Amino acid sequence: MPPPPQGPPPGSHPYPQQQPPPNRPQQQPSPPQGYPPQPPQPPQAYPPRGPQFPPPQYGQQFQPPPPPPPPMPTRQWPQQPRKKSGMGVAGVLGAVFGSLAALFVLIVIGAAMLKSSKRTETTTPVAIPSYEPSHSDEPFPTREPTREAEPTREPSEEPTQRPTERPTEQPTEQPTQETVTPPKQVTLNTSLKNNTLYKAGTLPRVNCRAGNANVFNHSQLKALILKTGRCMDKAWGPILQRQGIAFRPPGYAIAAGRGRGACGDYPSAGSMVPYYCPRNNTIYASTSAMSRGNGNSRGYGQIISWHGGIISMMAHEYGHHVQNISGVMDSWWQGTLASSSQSGKMALSRRLELQATCLGGMWMRSVAASYPVPSSLRSRLFWFYAQVGDYPGYPRDHGTPANNNRWFRQGWERDKTYQCNTWMAPSSTTS
Repeated sequence: MPPPPQGPPPGSHPYPQQQPPPNRPQQQPSPPQGYPPQPPQPPQAYPPRGPQFPPPQYGQQFQPPPPPPPPMPTRQWPQQPRKKSGMGVAGVLGAVFGSLAALFVLIVIGAAMLKSSKRTETTTPVAIPSYEPSHSDEPFPTREPTREAEPTREPSEEPTQRPTERPTEQPTEQPTQETVTPPKQVTLNTSLKNNTLYKAGTLPRVNCRAGNANVFNHSQLKALILKTGRCMDKAWGPILQRQGIAFRPPGYAIAAGRGRGACGDYPSAGSMVPYYCPRNNTIYASTSAMSRGNGNSRGYGQIISWHGGIISMMAHEYGHHVQNISGVMDSWWQGTLASSSQSGKMALSRRLELQATCLGGMWMRSVAASYPVPSSLRSRLFWFYAQVGDYPGYPRDHGTPANNNRWFRQGWERDKTYQCNTWMAPSSTTS
């Protein structure tokens, strides 16, 4: 893969509204470095286990079946002095009908037992539904082990000894053994439009309390970023691993002022945004730049002093990490190299960034109850995302403020990974 052009790396978040910006050349993203996918453990198949019945017992001589019983005769009562009462006839009729009813019940029970002894119990395999977001809005179920019918035994598996050589031993049913299906090679789809990531479904709800961290205090904000980063690992890791996507948490480099990372300086000159570097899977950020701004760029803390604004931006950068390990970022970079126009490259960059914003909205929703994000702060969070984005004079690589707001709310309200598929969205929503 050719080296990327000079400039800010991919993963930088939208620029907020600010003072008249300086003239800056168009910037292009850096090449991603993904992880090789690792297939999940194959499911096991289990043979069905039905009820076991004992073998029939035979005598030494053949006994013909008994003839059917004759009709139930009327019971003969001993001669006794007749009493002036109607209970005698009623008692006789009750006994007759009671006997017939008991006989009928015995016949029904015997027929049911005979039928059940001849029936073969089978288990219907569990079907794994395909990914069809246009037909269903439900989260994708986890893969369950597929049960297969009991395999038939080959003649070579039968004992060589004849049954006649063991006349005193009745043939018994051989115990079935569990068969394991051979491992299936999991092939991940790393394309932009049909990536395996879109099968991951909904993020689980995790307990992630923010406390009262002050965004203008370096140590408090850094501790909050690292703490919520671990919460993101707990949320994203399991749902990606279930789809066979190899998961590894990203690293963090959080400075109070400035620093230099694998993808360049952070923050960039005149910028305050954090960024994700795919070369070493690390998120870089300056707490002072994010809270107070840098140069002509206003800080996030100057737009919304609540720490949830900056944390949602870190969730956006974590979304780039999810794109990287799922292969989305590799496919994006290949498409960028193949594009012959600058406008085409920028259109791809906007879809990449807006998808990360949508994934960040998903995570903020997953911790809303414990963080917490009450309705009043949720409204401010939505308003905040209507203030960040591409403005005149800056590269159109992150999307307009209106579309940043649209895709953050998409991740929050729809809450499923395939709902963040910006690559199949209309161009008007990714401008």
